[in-house]
Amino acid sequence: MNKTTLLVLLLLAAVGMMALGAVFYVAHRYPRLATPLMVTAAFAAVFVAVIAGVAAL
Repeated sequence: MNKTTLLVLLLLAAVGMMALGAVFYVAHRYPRLATPLMVTAAFAAVFVAVIAGVAAL
């Protein structure tokens, strides 16, 4: 794995962590939205993991 791919995966991980933090903040602030937000975040996490796995090949 070259340095560029590693850097892109690291940036994806950082953006993902910030997005997850935002999801948890909004879910804490608006409890009514918690379940749909968590479901959406779970699907997005799986989607990004699949894309990152394909990019790493």
